[in-house]
Amino acid sequence: MAKLWGGRFNKESSKLLEQFNASLPFDYKLWHYDILGSKTHAKMLNKIGILMDEEYQKIIEGLECIAKKIKAGNFVFDIADEDIHMAIEKALIEEIGEVGKKLHTARSRNDQVALDFRMYVLDSNRQIQELIKKLMHTLLEIASKHTEDIMPGMTHLQHAQPINFGFHLVAWCANLKRDLERLSDSYKRNNYLPLGSGAMAGTPYKNDRVMMAKELGFIAPTLNAMDSVSDRDFALDLLYDLSVLMMHISRMAEELVLWSSYEFRFIRLSDDYATGSSIMPQKKNPDVPELLRGKSGRVFGNLMGLLVVMKGLPFAYNKDTQEDKEGVFDSVETLKISLEILNAMLENMEVCQENMLKMAQIGHLSATDLADFLVRECGIAFREAHHITGRVVAYAEQKGVDISLLDEEEILSIDSRIKSGVKEVLCLHASMNARDSLGGTATTQTREQILQLQQFLMDK
Repeated sequence: MAKLWGGRFNKESSKLLEQFNASLPFDYKLWHYDILGSKTHAKMLNKIGILMDEEYQKIIEGLECIAKKIKAGNFVFDIADEDIHMAIEKALIEEIGEVGKKLHTARSRNDQVALDFRMYVLDSNRQIQELIKKLMHTLLEIASKHTEDIMPGMTHLQHAQPINFGFHLVAWCANLKRDLERLSDSYKRNNYLPLGSGAMAGTPYKNDRVMMAKELGFIAPTLNAMDSVSDRDFALDLLYDLSVLMMHISRMAEELVLWSSYEFRFIRLSDDYATGSSIMPQKKNPDVPELLRGKSGRVFGNLMGLLVVMKGLPFAYNKDTQEDKEGVFDSVETLKISLEILNAMLENMEVCQENMLKMAQIGHLSATDLADFLVRECGIAFREAHHITGRVVAYAEQKGVDISLLDEEEILSIDSRIKSGVKEVLCLHASMNARDSLGGTATTQTREQILQLQQFLMDK
């Protein structure tokens, strides 16, 4: 069959051109959106008198027949059709005859692909938001069980101050909350209908773009036809949002790798989500978080790839824009499985509270509390208190114990200005719960943060 656009050509396309030019091997994923958009376009053409009622009904029935064939796996995709839009239009003509040729009235493949791809991006945005919510629910459920379990809070990957494990997981959720907000914002910003823009300058037909926007669930039609067919900001927004989300997942994964090691032993990963070594029978490798960490690179690359494609294009449609889809498809699929497996792994993870507490008793985590006690209760300037605290730490180091394990008499003997009651502030639980300021690690504050995030999820 001749190309649907081939009227002015005297020679057939070369097989090499067909292979190089075709996007059908990957954009077939847009078939559902193409049929949905075509039905809406046909309904609009019927409304403005381009299609008679019987023609409109015949086109709808033909599109539904094609959809059934694709779902059943009985539709033959031919690379000679170039893309999913031409494949479906050709199949429609074969299915219902000449009336099928009327469907493309008042539209171009340029606004057609802009619509189909935009709908895919918006749907993917919603689906990923739901997966983030599910992950946050899991993290908050775990966090709520561990608001009193001490672990070493770290800066520079060095022991710093005592925190509770739930507080650390809430920090992860705070990242995910911003990811949800970012995706929600970009969804609203891009929820506008490009269909009806034609090739780049609108159409001479009285297209009812407002009706089509309402029919397809968009806020309104896009403003400018030239911008509509050349805009891929909606895809870049999604790729950026997914890149930041993947960066957050990678940071979580890095901590899971550390925590599951013999050096930390804060968690035990379930055998369902770990692998072994081909040569070392004792090994249990954290392959899932390692892969999560590694997959961030491909997601970042997809964002940079589309930015480079778009940076040099003049306005209106250019064939370069065909390179917009594979990276988006890849990033969406990568994030979906990453969020799903991270959630499942966390649901089956064992938390080792005793090991966390033992690690918190290394590194003098309550040293800051001693300095604050010297300032608050003993009237000593902070710089001097810092120096005295350093001497106490040095003494504990010589004894080979944590300062929280020193007797009060030992501490009092180091400097005469230290008052009794100092031992109480060195208790790790007391130190953790002393940080009762808004956003702090105290158990009461952690529980409040959990409640606020749970309310946020309910409101979403």
